[in-house]
Amino acid sequence: MAIDQDVEELSIMGDSNLIILQAQGEWETQNVKLILYRQYVEYLSKRFKSVEFRYIPRFHNELVDALATLASMLPYTGNVHIDPLEIQIPQRHGYCSVVEIDPDAQTCGEVLYKRTPDLNL
Repeated sequence: MAIDQDVEELSIMGDSNLIILQAQGEWETQNVKLILYRQYVEYLSKRFKSVEFRYIPRFHNELVDALATLASMLPYTGNVHIDPLEIQIPQRHGYCSVVEIDPDAQTCGEVLYKRTPDLNL
């Protein structure tokens, strides 16, 4: 598709560091099933002035993570047409900051944890 549209510079992003490093030629592809794919990527890369492969960890790309989760939950029976998914991104983020507290209740000593961007608690 990019070749048909006369694209000269291509930036390819992925969330598998192994695949990105193999596509860049920094690591060898040992899986026999993937060697032909690697060779084809090398062939296609020569048809562009520049090709950049970038690794983006999945926790930095929440939309891809959400789509991958949704895709794993959908049954796929084979040769079935799947309509495209329309995604709308609002101009403002929606936040919920309402907390109801019973002023007479004793604290139970539990600690609430929050996940940080690097997936630590």
